Amino acid sequence: MAKKTALDLVVIGAGPGGYTAALRAAELGLRTALVERCSQLGGTCLRVGCIPSKTLLSSTEAYVYARDRLSQNGIAAKGFEIDLPRLQAHKEAVVEKLAKGIAFLMRQNGVHVWEGTARIAGPQAVAVELAEGKEILETRAILLATGSEPAQLPFLPFDGRLVVDSTEALSFREVPKRLLIIGAGAIGLELGSVWGRLGSEIVVVELLPRIAAGFSPIVAKALQRELEKQRMQFLLGARVTGAEIGEAAVTVRVEEGGKERTLAAERVLVAVGRRPHYADLALTEAGIRLTGSGRVAVDRFWQTSLPSIYAIGDLIEGPMLAHRAQAEGRAVAELLAGRPARVRYRNIPNVIYTEPEVASVGFSEEDLRAARHPYRRGTAYFQANGRALAADAPNGFVTVWMDEPSGKLAGLEIVGNRASELIGAGVVALETEATIESLAQAVPAHPSLMETVHEAMLAALSERRSGGS
Repeated sequence: MAKKTALDLVVIGAGPGGYTAALRAAELGLRTALVERCSQLGGTCLRVGCIPSKTLLSSTEAYVYARDRLSQNGIAAKGFEIDLPRLQAHKEAVVEKLAKGIAFLMRQNGVHVWEGTARIAGPQAVAVELAEGKEILETRAILLATGSEPAQLPFLPFDGRLVVDSTEALSFREVPKRLLIIGAGAIGLELGSVWGRLGSEIVVVELLPRIAAGFSPIVAKALQRELEKQRMQFLLGARVTGAEIGEAAVTVRVEEGGKERTLAAERVLVAVGRRPHYADLALTEAGIRLTGSGRVAVDRFWQTSLPSIYAIGDLIEGPMLAHRAQAEGRAVAELLAGRPARVRYRNIPNVIYTEPEVASVGFSEEDLRAARHPYRRGTAYFQANGRALAADAPNGFVTVWMDEPSGKLAGLEIVGNRASELIGAGVVALETEATIESLAQAVPAHPSLMETVHEAMLAALSERRSGGS
């Protein structure tokens, strides 16, 4: 017979949104449980997403720099080799360390972690299938944070060997001679960078006319140019129409410009997006409404059609970003504790961790033009920055937009080394509603990459642009 446990909050899913919500709720004095089907906490982001991919990106970027560019700086070094098993072991060690850290925080803050599969058993009840039986968790509120899973093409299903998703592409045991990637978003470009640096011939097929669709055309074009220098090939405006899977290779049919061609590859990575994962939760049986796109419908307080049940992250409409889910998880915990909470979605940054990196936050120039809103634009280039030249990273630029009526920062985009770090200046400025003039008066360290952000803000003060131009 199932036992019953009374709680204030049950969080289903231990990814960034889930574990952040559980930790904050416990800190605020709520009796909190976290249910996760995997023994390792952290969700997709930590186990098979953000963290392992960034570990491989960092390692391979260092390898290419040492192999190809150290000698230009007067450091003679030879004999660089790839030890792929050791590279993968390092990746797993990073993941394990962070997962243990999350488990420690749960124990330290009194969050009860259940390893099992959760199902909604009522507006205030969660049934958890455990190895040793079933537990019924009675609770004041339930938070759904089960994340997403890779979407697949109907004519090219994943087989885990030749046709893979991002999870398998993180753990190849050998470097494929030719890797065909379907989709030129963050996942495809990042994993293409990893394996291209290790020796794969990379071909990226994208249905849209440009890569990195979440960024401005100028940023996308600049990034494509740099990736092509790294021997990454792109077929844009191309539709995959079919495929034939052989014993050791895949042949993909692609329609491009009204003509069909075939591409053969040892491996095919399908990176066409992700879909929300909630198959085990029995949402429709519980009466939880979905949107037309198949995501969980919520109001501005993240409540579902059952007011005691909340949903965040990849389950609901919006960009699938780990840091967005964390912000939502923290906000839900604050609301349940009787505190005010909000998430300003316009102030959440978007990043692709290629080399160079690209990042953006706030309004884009296209947004401002479409609204015919007066603005000023300022751009500065890393090739004029002393720290960028010293670090052998001169490629890229920073562009800022200033809201003309208020003088406040409206948006920021960066192409260049450490863009993922530099974009934080824009996030803080937008959240605090800082003016460009006040930001321009702040003095960055010299030499530093932040000086380029500063120079772009100075340029925005002197260059007038109209939203209608």
